[in-house]
Amino acid sequence: MVRATQQADAVVVGAGLHGLSAALYLARAGMRVVVVEKDHAGRHASGANAGGVRRLGRAFPELPLAEAALKCWHRISELVDDDCGFAPAAQIKVAESEDELAALHARRERLVSCGFKHEEIIGVTALRALLPDVAPHCLGATIVHGDGHADPFRTVRAFARKACALGADLVEGSKVTGVSRANGIWTVQSTGPVFAAPLLINAAGAWGGDLAAMMGDHAPVRASALMLMITERLQPFLSPVVGAQGRALSFKQFGNGTVLIGGAYQGRANPETGTTALDMRQLARNAAAAAAIFPCMAGVRVLRGWAGIEGITPDRLPVIGPATLGGGYHLFGFSAHGFALAPITGRIIADLILNGVSDLPISEFNVLRFRTFGSTVLR
Repeated sequence: MVRATQQADAVVVGAGLHGLSAALYLARAGMRVVVVEKDHAGRHASGANAGGVRRLGRAFPELPLAEAALKCWHRISELVDDDCGFAPAAQIKVAESEDELAALHARRERLVSCGFKHEEIIGVTALRALLPDVAPHCLGATIVHGDGHADPFRTVRAFARKACALGADLVEGSKVTGVSRANGIWTVQSTGPVFAAPLLINAAGAWGGDLAAMMGDHAPVRASALMLMITERLQPFLSPVVGAQGRALSFKQFGNGTVLIGGAYQGRANPETGTTALDMRQLARNAAAAAAIFPCMAGVRVLRGWAGIEGITPDRLPVIGPATLGGGYHLFGFSAHGFALAPITGRIIADLILNGVSDLPISEFNVLRFRTFGSTVLR
């Protein structure tokens, strides 16, 4: 059976937030855009994360993007006609020892030397004023004002809805099985339609390395199942988002009293089937880390846990920018800290396509940095 080919100006593979963001900006520029997704929009990392919108603790190359994205978050309704549940909130990283406090000071000094002043150091008195229930042994923290958090599911739906309203076509349940390029046109084979377009954007997340290989590029990506859990409702005791310098922890309380606990503890990911399994021992470690910082959490009931599959690169930086072959672009590998960047990454890709350049520094995210690494996909 010969399948008809669906023509477009651009094909985006992956309907996570970054793929939807790229589709939104390209459709807003008048392009015919098709987004091809093997599951459903936001099925993995984009819909199964903590929703953090932060500059705190980011890798230095990402900071210009994070600052640009933060401005978008504070007026996100202008972009997607929905506030995405965004709530401004301080982000705090707690130090439990003098060595950890010294590390926070050293990072801030480096930040200031590079022109960034968003991270501030606070002592024990200010820490206890902000976090009355913090453990007595905690000595201080780094704090960033003006960051926040949003609702991942609501955000995914808002980006998808807006992209489609602008004319993008979202094709879910179609797995890409191969791509080729001839005469300036990318042909994308899938388990559904065949697509053809002069532009191909690889926003395939944990599967981005596989697609990059089909496009002629090399990008090692490890599939990881990052877990989260949520507790029963508690009396309000926390408004900032809290992490720890010496522990893997992401911790915040919602308005309904429930507490979200994460920290990049890993379950088991099966990228072949797109499924995950929780690791109860790792969840217990995560809960113990939360109770170490907030003793009031000891004995609190956990209601449920979940995980999505995320793509982790060797240097934990994303791949953003042109592919080796003309008309191809990469936008994946955000390594568990891409949610906050989504409002700006789509604009970057659109700028590269429409203007040939981005006004944000993205050279360190180029796919060519992986030429010396081994196999394309790390399982």
